[in-house]
Amino acid sequence: MRAQDTLEHIKRRHAQKLTAGLKVVGLYLFGISGIINILALTGSIYMLQIYDRALGSGSIPTLLTLSTLAIGLYFFQGLFDVLRSQILVRVGGRLDRQISPVAHKVVVDMPRFGYSTSEALERGRDVDTLRTFLGSQGPIALFDIPWMPVFLVFVYMLHPLLGALTLGGMVVLTLLTVATELLTRRLTGATQQAAVFRNRIADSNTRNADVIKAMGFADRAVERYTEANRDHLDLHTKSNDISGTFGAMSRVLRMILQSAILGMGAFLTIKGELSAGAIIASSVASSRALAPIDMAIGNWKQVVGARAAFARLKETVVAMATTQQPLELPKPTKSLRLDGITVAAPGTGRVLLADVGFELTAGQALGIIGPSGGGKTTLVKALTGVLPVLRGAVRLDGADLVQWRDEDLGRYIGYLPQDVSLMDATITENISRFAKDVDVNAIVSAAMAAGVHDMIVKMPDGYQTRVGADGLSLSGGQRQRIGLARALYGNPFLVVLDEPNSNLDSEGEAALTAAVTSVRERGGIAVVIAHRPTALAAVNMIAVVQGGRMTAFGPKEEVIGPKVVAPNEARPEAHQPAAEPALHKTQDQQGKAS
Repeated sequence: MRAQDTLEHIKRRHAQKLTAGLKVVGLYLFGISGIINILALTGSIYMLQIYDRALGSGSIPTLLTLSTLAIGLYFFQGLFDVLRSQILVRVGGRLDRQISPVAHKVVVDMPRFGYSTSEALERGRDVDTLRTFLGSQGPIALFDIPWMPVFLVFVYMLHPLLGALTLGGMVVLTLLTVATELLTRRLTGATQQAAVFRNRIADSNTRNADVIKAMGFADRAVERYTEANRDHLDLHTKSNDISGTFGAMSRVLRMILQSAILGMGAFLTIKGELSAGAIIASSVASSRALAPIDMAIGNWKQVVGARAAFARLKETVVAMATTQQPLELPKPTKSLRLDGITVAAPGTGRVLLADVGFELTAGQALGIIGPSGGGKTTLVKALTGVLPVLRGAVRLDGADLVQWRDEDLGRYIGYLPQDVSLMDATITENISRFAKDVDVNAIVSAAMAAGVHDMIVKMPDGYQTRVGADGLSLSGGQRQRIGLARALYGNPFLVVLDEPNSNLDSEGEAALTAAVTSVRERGGIAVVIAHRPTALAAVNMIAVVQGGRMTAFGPKEEVIGPKVVAPNEARPEAHQPAAEPALHKTQDQQGKAS
């Protein structure tokens, strides 16, 4: 119970930290709004004095004095209005600077847990939504609403009936605001979900543009997007219809009320209970009294969106802040061990890998083979911490991966994924992983270890060549070798390569073999997924993964039989059949090898 109370206290503390200083700013803005609204009575008082004093006396000096005073008060009102707007814009910028890094970190992590790119990017859009709202008329209306009684009192002082009429208008418009809130709350959430689904389809179409074009189903892909967009537009239209309808109703009611005030004032003037100037003054004051509600209704969709965005961002910040930061551990130098790990698919929960366990020591290299869809890529993603482990543990020198800080694992693990995707930056930045203190020697050494140095220096801009979005300015083999250099940068203890030779020629495969050999010689551990036997030339251990389980593990000679030659000794095709009998052999040896 005490631990739970402590966790709740931590959550509250970090939630309060997010809004730290905003209460003071809010009170300051509330005070400024009070000054602005009091100064907004200038027009009403000016009209009252012009009609009842200046016109009555026929005094030009009185008219000039009143006009000069009114201009001065209008100037100060505008000054405070500008000040309020600038403060709100800066509050939005402050929140953006404070929340954006945390939100973007969540954006990076969410796809690992089964969320689409579009769903992940919503956190970044939430920051934009909140910042944009703070720079709009929405918060100004909310700050002005509490000061509406100032105008109500002024109108009441002119005549109680006029005050009662204005109060009735306020009540009606307030009820319209409540109705707008109730009717748009559900639609706003549904509209956002529809937008996420639409964006998810758009993102999928963009990532598969080559396939869509080559296989000629662009029209069907666009039709799928169009249907999702139609659903989103329907919900968006319904939401806008509601807010627009109530906004129009509020504006009509304001005009009716203003005319009613003029009519009532004229009636009272005829009866001798009100002056002519008071008619105009009451009309101006009542209109200004109801303006904040009218503005709030018109901007209610933005108010609801900003409120939902802030709630999600608050949950995000609290969740990230309550994650305990591990202690810094010594650099791993001894072993990699899997303690019966089980991995499930993010989102669906379907088990992809079950009860896989083995141990590698420094200087060893493991080749992972098996049929497609058997769980090989899932295994290496668990090794690198990309996919969370449902049961068991992945340990470096006995410490579970969750005990290592992310920045430390980045130094100790090198990873080349199956789908090599380079960042839209220079080759130097890609290989060095955007290191702040660039080690030129380490970059060149990694490139040479991957056999890509000569290729890079032949480019017009050498290491400063920009690779473009997803590295599309390079060939598949070039991307793969630069990705290998990135994995080798800084001599990490564990190097994990997922089909690293899928786009390589014989020269690239020779460089790959040399790189794995180098990792072993310096006391590191290499894990290589391979469909082509040539990638196994430098490994000394083999694991067979199929059907979500490891069916064999042991020395290469025992698991796959004949030695797999290096790429410069024979053509890979000559040895392709050797891997197939090995799989059958491991079935017979399953009990022994496990």
